[in-house]
Amino acid sequence: MKHILDWIVANKEWVFSGIGASALSLLVGVFARKKKASPTQSQTSGKNSTNIQAGGDINIGSKK
Repeated sequence: MKHILDWIVANKEWVFSGIGASALSLLVGVFARKKKASPTQSQTSGKNSTNIQAGGDINIGSKK
């Protein structure tokens, strides 16, 4: 970790310029990204059927 800090101090003008800030942001984003499994949904319908598919809560015919 000390080597990284020494390198940043030695190259602070480049690191905090536009290109360096973009590269640093990209690296932080790549390492900090958490991989989320995207949910999959499938639906099979029959003849003369009404199909409703939602990724969350759904209320049909509810009155407030």
